[in-house]
Amino acid sequence: MFGFFKKGDGGAGNQNETSPSVGVKMPSVHESVNFMYQKVKEEGLSNVADRFEAMEKVRCKFCKEGVSCQLCSMGPCRITPQTPRGVCGIDAHGIVMRNLLIKANMGLAAYTYHCREAALTLLETARGNTVYEIKDPSKIDALAQILGVDTSLPLDTKAEKVAQRVLETLSENKTSTFVEALAPESRKEVFKRIGITPKGPMNELVDSVTRSMTNIDGDYITLALAALRNGVASAFGSLVPLEMIQDALYGTPSPHECTVDFGVLDPDYVNILPNGHEPFVGMALIKLAKDEKFQQMAREAGAKGIRIVGSIETGQEIMARVECDDVFAGLTSNWISIEYFLSTGAVDAFVMDMNCSLANLKEYADKYTFKLIAVSNIIGVPGSIRLEYKPGNEAKVAEEIIKLAIENFKERRNKQKVDVSKFKQKALVGFSAEAIVNALGGSLDPLLEVIKSGDIKGIAALVNCTSLGNGPQDSMTVNLAKELIKRDILVIGAGCGNAGMQKAGLETVEAAEKYAGPKLAGVCKALGIPPVLSFGTCTDTGRIIMTAVAIANALGVDPSQLPAVVTAPEYMEQKAVIDGFSAVAMGFYTHVSPVPPVTGSDKVVKLLTEEVEALTGGKIAVGDDPVEAAKAMEEHIMKKRDLLGI
Repeated sequence: MFGFFKKGDGGAGNQNETSPSVGVKMPSVHESVNFMYQKVKEEGLSNVADRFEAMEKVRCKFCKEGVSCQLCSMGPCRITPQTPRGVCGIDAHGIVMRNLLIKANMGLAAYTYHCREAALTLLETARGNTVYEIKDPSKIDALAQILGVDTSLPLDTKAEKVAQRVLETLSENKTSTFVEALAPESRKEVFKRIGITPKGPMNELVDSVTRSMTNIDGDYITLALAALRNGVASAFGSLVPLEMIQDALYGTPSPHECTVDFGVLDPDYVNILPNGHEPFVGMALIKLAKDEKFQQMAREAGAKGIRIVGSIETGQEIMARVECDDVFAGLTSNWISIEYFLSTGAVDAFVMDMNCSLANLKEYADKYTFKLIAVSNIIGVPGSIRLEYKPGNEAKVAEEIIKLAIENFKERRNKQKVDVSKFKQKALVGFSAEAIVNALGGSLDPLLEVIKSGDIKGIAALVNCTSLGNGPQDSMTVNLAKELIKRDILVIGAGCGNAGMQKAGLETVEAAEKYAGPKLAGVCKALGIPPVLSFGTCTDTGRIIMTAVAIANALGVDPSQLPAVVTAPEYMEQKAVIDGFSAVAMGFYTHVSPVPPVTGSDKVVKLLTEEVEALTGGKIAVGDDPVEAAKAMEEHIMKKRDLLGI
């Protein structure tokens, strides 16, 4: 691992200035973040960059290598040449892989939680108990066909049965219905051969959490197979139904232009920021904020009106489906930026659902006068107001949030604010498999032709968090994306890294001429698309996998044979770990950075980077240098092209 002030800036700008306090270089590739970082430093507030720098001095080498265990009362145990086994008898290889599986378990749990919430929301919507409506009935029909629901039923009845069946599949004790219906036959043969065909995600989770306990599974091979099985369960059993349900409720993404970065925050408006990964409350807030009654309340309080501003992945979910207008202003940034945009003094309500809300935000809420509101029962940010969302109460919750935000504006309006209006960037967002097909005139054939011709060498799915573990925020992400498109490789973006690429201007049509290789630039110009396509959030991993399956089916090959790679150049948390196992299980070369905590086991390293390729066709590659990582991905893509004879 490398501190953001030491290595990994990848040639990014703005890295020569130092902060006034501890002499470290700027923590981000983005000017807006570095600008606000200085302001936060001057105020003496705790922030993610300084906490990271402080922690660098005390990190444990055993934890970094993955050879420590704290599961039982006889520990913690640390593996060394003098102590090659834990008290329970497990060796370094078992500990390293078990630690990785525990992270994968948590990622699977989070995605399955989100899927369950989406299904419950669809259920209550079908029963007429929510403010939502079914905007894309075709997704209900698609789910009905998968789940054995009669497609001729009335829409609400059909949607209710679909929701009930999705909930059933999450815990089914047989082969996952979604895997059986959607995985290519060639992949299902692989899954069966190596024993990673999953049951429902909840049942897999029960098995793998139990397996992760002390004195149950100490074999790194069986632990690794469990992680791969979780990956398959996550991709097909949780993520595919999750996004199909959200498409049904809120519309399938289609390309449109929006605005990103801190400049979307206009302090003269009541600004409400839904933050996290679930769009349920955010969508309700937009619906109510369009009501003239609430806009008038805001104007009577002295504001120009109410704006809903997307934050983190909840913002990406909304932005993929909702046009930017006078009510929905766009997206602030990704999770590392939270403290910095909250300190602008332009926020009235920070509304937190299931993911990516920092535990220290009460300090910011008190200083910069905004309401900290938790709408998920699993969010526990100290000092927050709790307004728990349940399907059917979203209008009540949204109305209460709006009223709290308007009252907050009265208190905030005359306090000091930071002008961040110059930090704005346009982005073309809202891509999906359907959007790509529509852009190609209703068929994948034009895409297949430009891949066969070499105008597009291949595709890289960049599904990513954002981290300081390998350099400044978004530096590795942005510079790797530039390297890939320069090599005529089309990039599909999702996750927090997607916001990094949006803010860097890579998701504009103009970016093709500025950054892409000549052949890719020509394709982008002809189709009117950016060289980096915004597929939304980390939950869109399932959407990306199904796009890859569609391309593989059209070419008549297994997904592992495609000239395609996956990269997570700034992976950070547990959902990224399960996404990595999903990609490897599907047969994809999968690059990750920073190096995961596995180096304490040569056997696990060899398994993940070499031996697993013979099992699934996929493997893990590591590397913190964007040029070298892109070069290796290009070589892999060219090898796949040669094998396909294209």
